[in-house]
Amino acid sequence: MEKKCKKAKWLSGDALQIAVKRKEAKSKGEKERYKHLNAEFQRIARRDKKAFLSDQCKEIEENNRMGKTRDLFKKIRDTKGTFHAKMGLIKDRNGMDLTEAEDIKVQEYTEELYKKYLHDQDNHDGVITHLEPDILEWEVKWALESITTNKASGGDGIPVELFQILKDDAVKVLHSICQQIWKTQQWPQDWKRSVFIPIPKKGNAKECSNYHTIALITHASKVMLKILQARLQQYVNCELLDVQAGFRKGRETRDQIANIRWIMKKGREFQKNIYFCFIDYAKAFDCVDHNKLWKILKEMGISDHPTCLLRNLYVGQEATVRTGHGTTDWFQIGKGVRQGCILSPCLFNLYAEDIMRNTGLEEAHAGIKIAGRNINNVRYADDTTLMAESEEELKSLFMKVKEESEKVGLKLNIQKIKMMASGPITSWQIDGETVETVSDFIFLGSKITADGDCSHEITRCLLLGRKVMTNLDSIFKSRDITLPTKVHLVKAMVFPVVMYGCESWTVKKAERRRIDAFELWCWRRLLRVSWAARKSNQSILKEISPGCSLEGIMLKLKLQHFGHLVQRVDSLEKTLMLGGSGQEEKGTTEDEMAGWHHRLNGHGFGWTSGVGNGQEGLVCCNSWGRKESDMTEQLN
Repeated sequence: MEKKCKKAKWLSGDALQIAVKRKEAKSKGEKERYKHLNAEFQRIARRDKKAFLSDQCKEIEENNRMGKTRDLFKKIRDTKGTFHAKMGLIKDRNGMDLTEAEDIKVQEYTEELYKKYLHDQDNHDGVITHLEPDILEWEVKWALESITTNKASGGDGIPVELFQILKDDAVKVLHSICQQIWKTQQWPQDWKRSVFIPIPKKGNAKECSNYHTIALITHASKVMLKILQARLQQYVNCELLDVQAGFRKGRETRDQIANIRWIMKKGREFQKNIYFCFIDYAKAFDCVDHNKLWKILKEMGISDHPTCLLRNLYVGQEATVRTGHGTTDWFQIGKGVRQGCILSPCLFNLYAEDIMRNTGLEEAHAGIKIAGRNINNVRYADDTTLMAESEEELKSLFMKVKEESEKVGLKLNIQKIKMMASGPITSWQIDGETVETVSDFIFLGSKITADGDCSHEITRCLLLGRKVMTNLDSIFKSRDITLPTKVHLVKAMVFPVVMYGCESWTVKKAERRRIDAFELWCWRRLLRVSWAARKSNQSILKEISPGCSLEGIMLKLKLQHFGHLVQRVDSLEKTLMLGGSGQEEKGTTEDEMAGWHHRLNGHGFGWTSGVGNGQEGLVCCNSWGRKESDMTEQLN
């Protein structure tokens, strides 16, 4: 079998013909002819690449002009050539490389991962006769309209757009099916099937454990799942504590990042050491024990009818793995929450909540005392962070969590667990392994340091922004894309990377200058103006017309986040930011608010009443305001 050669997608037929002749000349040892053909190939290849990029950039500009956002960013990804790792050679359980196509499959690994143990048989009682209220037609319509479009189809190959085109006809058919499932508690087998697609993570791509899987399920089943989720939500909201922010409405990763930063800030204010333990579970979502899950749902007051529906959904579920080498046979799934299922996040949250209840963290005296409240953990789904004011208290909390987690089948990954402290700490030995002590940690995508300083995170984000900017060079250097489109792309693709988690940053004067310098670097790069060129920053800003500065956008996000927290009746974030009995704490918050107000005025922001409704809002009156002169003085 002849090996297939890889070729660049921009090469024309002429270039490929010359490449064949060049290969022949090389094999025959004709050096002069090879040298001539190679030069000719390079010339044509450069021409083809330039023409290809020009066509791609014209399509990007056209998509932006027509408002086709999805096509715009898809074309950008295609143009910049993002690397996607593919499954190639893998190792078997003995560590030997598998080379045959029929062997390069992950069915054995995946089947072993989800296999149910023989002593954990599902003891199902049968059909429940006392039913919850019937499913209404408007619920089906709402569920169908809320399903995200442009998603891959499941095993049946039916896209969700087909149901949405059929409108009322599809609603009637799906309502009939959902109502039948609701009454009989029996699911169609196709709705219990999933197609797994392995995606490489960090590490050796030959190791199956370094892959995570995404699952494709039928879109029709999502209608029933959304209705069931909506009816379960009232139970979930009542049972989960506010320290859990994962997969909850109105809660984000930035909330937990801000919580950690505020806790560290309170520790510095009151001169207390704080000890953190960042817990990592090994395959947490894939190791949930089904029988224990049903028991937990019953203990939390969820009625028998929805529990029976969930139980029958999980019993007899099947999956197949799709790779570049084909699709495996169907195999049984015996444990773990369903991949790709809408209900899985809330089910796992309830599972994790039961662990913490049995641990007794809520009643434990260990933790950080703030505003009359004891806080010893914050969670985002399976990412759990324990905290205490002493190393002994932290280790006690950790051992309790470890013990209760193992009782329900979740094992801690000791190698990935990290400890961080603002005071002295000794190394821990857990199950013969040493828990690593670090001075900084990437928590939910944001760098947290032991001293609580944000300057390291700001520097890191600015470097990530430069990396994204450099990756988009081929687009930004194109003359086929207009300057307003390039500015729009910078604001949509570069600035969000820099601003992630900025709501909780404490930005000093030096960091503000770095942020301003980064923004000017971006605009100069768009205009292809060297830093050595004798062109003032004022002229650059006038030509770009960016509207608000990057720091101004950050300040606006910070103020919006603050308003978002203040509007909550009672929350962990509000307690940490505004709570406290000391005058020092109150003064600190007021001083920071005054600083925000001063800098917002410096960026040209002002308060104005809304048109017609008398509401106040934040507006940008002058794009750069007085900050422009400060930045010009700094950078020139």
